[in-house]
Amino acid sequence: MLDTATPTHDKAAAAAGLKTAVRILDRWGASGEQGEAILRVSHSTYARARRGDLAEIKLDRDQLTRISYLLNIHAALRILFDNPANRYGFMAMANHNPYFNGRTPLSLIGGGDIAALYETFKRIAALRGAQW
Repeated sequence: MLDTATPTHDKAAAAAGLKTAVRILDRWGASGEQGEAILRVSHSTYARARRGDLAEIKLDRDQLTRISYLLNIHAALRILFDNPANRYGFMAMANHNPYFNGRTPLSLIGGGDIAALYETFKRIAALRGAQW
């Protein structure tokens, strides 16, 4: 038997995740172009999410994975930093640790490469150590 409630629930959850991800990207200081590339969504979808205009949306597995990485980066930063200026500013700060090599995490993920998003997530999550 087909569960007809699941697709609607999934679309509503996807919309909520996308809207949250866009709000986080805005707080990090990402441009619209960076946000669109990071989440791999169209300009119109990103603009609608920014306005909160999404009731439901269908996102593919890659887009949902990108949202998940972004939300988990945000969660790790919330654990690492009590200060909102650091919590939201970290992604735009030059980072001299290996992999970042003086670049900002936002500039690395802003190109839309999912591998860069994953590596950034992995390195920020590692900073929190056993704080989960």
